[in-house]
This record gives sequence, structure tokens and C-alpha cells, in this order.
Amino acid sequence: MKTRFSLLVIISLLLIGCKSKNTIAIMMIEKEIQFNANKEKVWGLLTNPTITKQYMYGCEVISDWEVESLILWKGQTEDGKEVTYVKGKIVECKKGELVTFTMFDPNMEIEDIPENYLSLTYDLKEKNNKTILKLTQGNFATVALGEKRYKESLKGWEMVIPIMKQIVEK
Repeated sequence: MKTRFSLLVIISLLLIGCKSKNTIAIMMIEKEIQFNANKEKVWGLLTNPTITKQYMYGCEVISDWEVESLILWKGQTEDGKEVTYVKGKIVECKKGELVTFTMFDPNMEIEDIPENYLSLTYDLKEKNNKTILKLTQGNFATVALGEKRYKESLKGWEMVIPIMKQIVEK
């Protein structure tokens, strides 16, 4: 009887999702996209401002791709005013293979503090002249307006990924 009760308690805790105060929620976007192109061409898609402007809502990515360097996503408003839509810093970079950077939208009405920055990683692997891009973005669970930002980013990636494929595979 006691064993059965213990088993029921354990199952109940598992079903409820027992969490301690130290548990940190995780809300990440993870995508794997296969391109019919070599790694060099996909790297250019991700890092060349002229190309990013074609798929990332008219924004050019600006960076020298060195660790600790600034990364900016700049575009123009409908009336031609230049705007920085995203800013951050390069955290890790192996040119042609992998880059991780922080990101923050300075136009959102949230505090510009490190706790509100997300990270985005592009990781490229090539096989048989095809490239797999693994992108990882988050953690949305730990930033202000996390759920809203998560949903907007997810929707954004769903819109731009087909355009990215079209550009790099033509």
C-alpha cells in the first residue's frame, strides 16, 4: 500500500511538472534549414549586408564579425529615415562556420540592459555541396516581453526562411 502511494505521488509530481525555485524556464527557437549551396554561399547570405537587405525586411547587417564587436541591423522607415532595428555584440565567431551574437531591439519600450538581450547562433555544416544552417535564438523566457518577442521572431523566421533559400539557391 505504501509503495503504491509513493508511486502515485511520483507520477503526480511528474504530471504536474514539479519545479523548484531554481528552475529556469527555457523558450528557444531552433531551426535547421538545408540549402542546396555550399557553406561559403550560405555564410554570405547571413553576413553580407547587400544580401540580408533582400530577405530581412530591408535591413542590412553591419559588423566586422570580430568577437566583442558591435552588430547592427539597420534599415529605413517609409519616409527614408535610417533606423537601427537590432543591436548587439559578437560573442563567438568562426568565419564561414559559426557566429553567435546578442540582440536587442532599441525601439521596444523595454529597458536596454543585458538581461533583455537575446542570443542568436548561426551554425553551418556542409556535406555533399549542401549546407545545413542550424539557428538557435533565445532564451525568450528570461527577457522582458519574452512571449511576445518569441511569437514575433517565430513568425518572422517562417516568413524569411523561404526567401533565404530562394536567394541562395538561384
